[in-house]
Amino acid sequence: MTSTPPSPAQRPLSQRVRIVLPAILAGLSMLGPFSIDTAFPAFAAIQRDFGVGTDGTQQLVSAYLLSFAVMSLFHGPLSDALGRKPVMIGGLAAYGIGSIGCALSPNLLVLLGFRVLQGLAAGGGVIVSRTVIRDVYDGPEAQRLMSRVMMIFSIAPAIAPVIGGLLLQLGPWRVIFWFLTGVSILLIALVAFVLPETHPAELRVPFSPRPLLTGLRTISGSLTFHRVAWAGALAFGAQFLYIGSAAIFVVDLLHRGAQDFWMFFVPMISGVALGAWLSGRLAGRVSGRRLVLGGQLFGVAGAGVNLAIALSPVGATLPYAVIGPGLVAFGSAVAWPTMQLIVLDMFPATRGAAASALTFIPLVLNAVTAGALAPFVTRTVGTLAATCLAMTVGGLAMWMWHLAESRRVAMPEPVTIEGAEPLPD
Repeated sequence: MTSTPPSPAQRPLSQRVRIVLPAILAGLSMLGPFSIDTAFPAFAAIQRDFGVGTDGTQQLVSAYLLSFAVMSLFHGPLSDALGRKPVMIGGLAAYGIGSIGCALSPNLLVLLGFRVLQGLAAGGGVIVSRTVIRDVYDGPEAQRLMSRVMMIFSIAPAIAPVIGGLLLQLGPWRVIFWFLTGVSILLIALVAFVLPETHPAELRVPFSPRPLLTGLRTISGSLTFHRVAWAGALAFGAQFLYIGSAAIFVVDLLHRGAQDFWMFFVPMISGVALGAWLSGRLAGRVSGRRLVLGGQLFGVAGAGVNLAIALSPVGATLPYAVIGPGLVAFGSAVAWPTMQLIVLDMFPATRGAAASALTFIPLVLNAVTAGALAPFVTRTVGTLAATCLAMTVGGLAMWMWHLAESRRVAMPEPVTIEGAEPLPD
């Protein structure tokens, strides 16, 4: 992992803030999976109320992700210009309004519209919270905090559908969106009154279109950035393929009910938590590049095991069907904290823009996966597993390309002295 000297923003934090900072940042990151996974148990009820099928409710995932992806390009640059807290608070407030609209929607079209508003707003907390980590910490300490936040964050996809199922016992599906409204209000309070501003005025870029877009253009034009970003996006996409199609995987392929999503999410998220824990433990002991390579290789091996199980007679039965996704998630979680820091350190003056660009690529990939790819590859557990393996192999190939290019660039050019005989190899 490339390390940069501490910036003026890296000021000492009080002991109280140090204790609660991982929980606050994880809470902000958890808003993303909560927005997706809490609603999964309600899909059947929404289909009955609005007279739509599985493809209709699946668009509730892709509409949220696509809008999140589009706006994700702007949350980071805005935080570079305005500061981290204003962007987070504004985004959370708009997210709360979107959640209220979802709860009051009279039909699927209106519900999709407010899901778009949720997606446009959620990145204010999700994306900018990652930048805060690099604002205040450096090197192995930043990696440990990123891993700790990911460990806490990993709980969200496991408990979100469980909470959604419990909320359905208390009332109609709309109560889930009232719950998300309450979550946004709680996060606004924590950011406003506990979280310090980590991007001081003297480090901010001018608030005008040209410098904001220049940062994004510089990042998007970097081939090094794309190699790392796509390596992470494909590895995480293999995991998200199962998350985004959980309603199909659990109900249609495994023949379970609305209260059974935990049987899938608990093993998978356990893999994420264990992988993030290992990443934090190895911070400063193993080089970032080797750590990422190990995680990517493990993910490919796990996807291979997953395909072998899927093609066996027990491929569509529990607990065998969820072993492979858990292994893939473990490998991704080992690599992802370090990959995020590698990208943030590529562009120290515009970390917010870097975080936005890094988020945009997997979001678009995940949105396409959930909305367009999932309906075709979820016909059997075998086709789902084969697609997962292809994505992990793609991620590993991108990382190997990055390593090869890094070694080539770092290798000094040979010095030729006129008239001298070449040295033997």
